[in-house]
Amino acid sequence: MKLKAKIVLLAIVPFLAAIASIETGVRREATALAETQHATTQAAYMASKEIELKHYVELATTAIAPLYDAGRDNARDDALLRMRALDVLEKMDFGKDGYFFVYDMHGRSLMHPREPDLVGRDLWALRDSQGTPTIQQLVAAASRGGGYVRYLWHRPSTGKIASKLGYVVPLERWGWMIGTGIYLDDVDTTLAHIDEGAAANIDRTMKWIDAIAVAGLAVIALCAIVLNVTEYRSADAKLKRLAQQVVESQENERARLSRELHDGISQMMVSVKLLLESALARFERGEARVPAAEAALTTSLTRLGDTLREVRRISHALRPSMLDDLGVAAALEQLTRELSEESGIEIGFTQITHTHAATLPDTVNTVLFRIAQEALTNIVRHAQASSAALALDISHDAVTLTIADNGRGFDVTHAFVGRRSGIGLRNMRERLEALGGKLSLASQTGHTVVTARVPLGTSEAAQPPLQEIHS
Repeated sequence: MKLKAKIVLLAIVPFLAAIASIETGVRREATALAETQHATTQAAYMASKEIELKHYVELATTAIAPLYDAGRDNARDDALLRMRALDVLEKMDFGKDGYFFVYDMHGRSLMHPREPDLVGRDLWALRDSQGTPTIQQLVAAASRGGGYVRYLWHRPSTGKIASKLGYVVPLERWGWMIGTGIYLDDVDTTLAHIDEGAAANIDRTMKWIDAIAVAGLAVIALCAIVLNVTEYRSADAKLKRLAQQVVESQENERARLSRELHDGISQMMVSVKLLLESALARFERGEARVPAAEAALTTSLTRLGDTLREVRRISHALRPSMLDDLGVAAALEQLTRELSEESGIEIGFTQITHTHAATLPDTVNTVLFRIAQEALTNIVRHAQASSAALALDISHDAVTLTIADNGRGFDVTHAFVGRRSGIGLRNMRERLEALGGKLSLASQTGHTVVTARVPLGTSEAAQPPLQEIHS
C-alpha cells in the first residue's frame, strides 16, 4: 500500500470510529432520556387520573350519603332507599364515557347506565380477553376499603375493548361496591405521540451526525485530492526539469563532441592528408617513379578526403557551429540546403521576422533546430515527398516553426499513442512542452503540416509590418 493511501486511511478510520462511537452514545442516551420522559409523563397522567377518579367517587358517595344514612334509622324503607340511591347514581355521569357502576360484593351487577343488559347478572366469573377476572379484581379492591384497578372493558362511544382505570369503594352496610372509571385511550395516544416525537428527534440527531460525518469525509477526500494534485504537479514539474536537464546535457555533449571532431580529429586528418599529398608530389617529381606507390597514395588520399567529409558531416549534425554563431535562421537555411542536395527533394526556407521581433534564447534556438532536423529527416526517409518547405515566424511574443511537405501523409490519431507512434514526434512534443510550447499536426495524402509554437512573453500588443527572407 502506498504511503498516501496509508495516510488517508489513518485519517479516515479514526474519524469513522469516532463518529460511530458518538452516534452510538448519543442514540443510547437519547433513548434512555425518551424512556425516562415516557415513564415520567405516564406517571404524571396516571396520578392526575387517579385523583380525578377519587374525586368523582367522592361526589357519588356524597350524593347518596343522605339515603345511605337514612337507612340506618329506618330499616323498613331500606330497600326503597337503595332503589332511590341507584336511580341517583344512574343519572350521574361526566361525559359520554364517564358513568358510575354498582355491584354487590358477590359480583352481581346492580346498576350500569351504559350497558343495562348487564343489570341483575352474576358477573363474578367474567374474564377479559387476557383471562383476567375483572369483577373479582374490583371486588377485591373494594374489600380492602377501596382502590384502583386497571382492566379492559367495552368503551360505549366506540364499541371497542379499551384499557380502563377504575376506582371502587365499598358501601359495607348495603354490601355494595360503587365505582367509576376513565378510559386510557387518550393517555396512550398522548404517550404514543410523545414517543414518536422522541424517536423523530433521535432520528434527526442521527441524520445531523451522519451529515457531519459525510462533510468530514468530503473534507478529508478534498484534502487528499489537493495533496495528490499538488504532489502530481510537483512530480510533473520535477520530471520536466529533469527532462530539460537531460536535453541540455545531451546538447552540451553534442557540442563537445562536435568541437572535438572539428578541432581535433578533423585537424589531425587534414595534417595527415597534407603529408600524404607532399609524399605523392615528391614521388611525382623524383627521377625514379614508383607507379604502384603513387596509385596507393592517390587511393589513400581519396579515401581520406571522403572520411574527412564524413567527420565534418557528423560534426555538423551533432551541433552546427552556425547555430551558435549566427542563430537558428541561418542554421535552418543551411540544413535545408544540405538535405535538399543529399536527398534530391526540393526544400525551401522562409523566415518571417516582425519589426519588433524578440531575440530567441539559446534553448529555443536548439529546440527549433532539433524539431526541424527531426521533421526533415522523417520527410526524407518516410514521406516520399517531392518538395517540402520550412517557415520561421518570429514575433514579439512567440516564435512559430512550420514544416510542410507533399508526401503520402500519416494517421495523426496514432501519432503519439499505439504501436504506430513514433519516438521522434514524442521527442518533439516533449521538447516544446518543457518550454511551454505546443506541437500541432495536420496530415492527409499530399499535404502534411507540422507546427511548433513557443511563447516568448508579451512586449507590445500591436502587430508591426512583416519582413520576409526567402531562400
